[in-house]
Amino acid sequence: MKVEPVILEGEVVRLEPMRVDHLPALCKVGLEPSLWELTTNTVKDRSDLELYVRNALADQMLGKAIPFVTVEKQTGTVVGSTRFGNIEIPNRKAEIGWTWIAPRWQRTAINTEAKLLMLTHAFEVWKCIRVELKTDVKNERSRNAMLRIGCIEEGILRNHMITDSGRYRDSVYYSIIESEWPSVKENLMSKLAVTV
Repeated sequence: MKVEPVILEGEVVRLEPMRVDHLPALCKVGLEPSLWELTTNTVKDRSDLELYVRNALADQMLGKAIPFVTVEKQTGTVVGSTRFGNIEIPNRKAEIGWTWIAPRWQRTAINTEAKLLMLTHAFEVWKCIRVELKTDVKNERSRNAMLRIGCIEEGILRNHMITDSGRYRDSVYYSIIESEWPSVKENLMSKLAVTV
């Protein structure tokens, strides 16, 4: 696994390596309170979002993450963010998460294609044997999206995290393993064929 920032580009979305100078564009779409209700982070203003970006980039420097900004290709508009995290080179695994997309672009092909691009990179470039995804047990929309992708629910970790607000979060884990990737890929491609 050669873990380094990379541009992942499809028909409708481009995932660009996150930089501090993306902050103004992220602020235009990322300060909507509903985006952060069921996350571990509290993001209410520019300084909160700047901390979020700087923490993501610090994890990248440690080799633990590759954060992206999500760009709608047609307009060049930054519409959200996502990342690879908890990367474990010896175990050939990574997590996909920290994903948020501004409401205007939710329920479009953007997230589906972004997941296809990231999973393709993980399984076909990095040769991962496992990709993990997790979410707050209360986040039904995210849980349904993971199942829609083709992830397998593995279980709930109780009191798994303490959010910035102090709430104890139960996390539900999902995964895709290398033997499942061909059918997951086919599923995502068929969904994109309908929406693009």
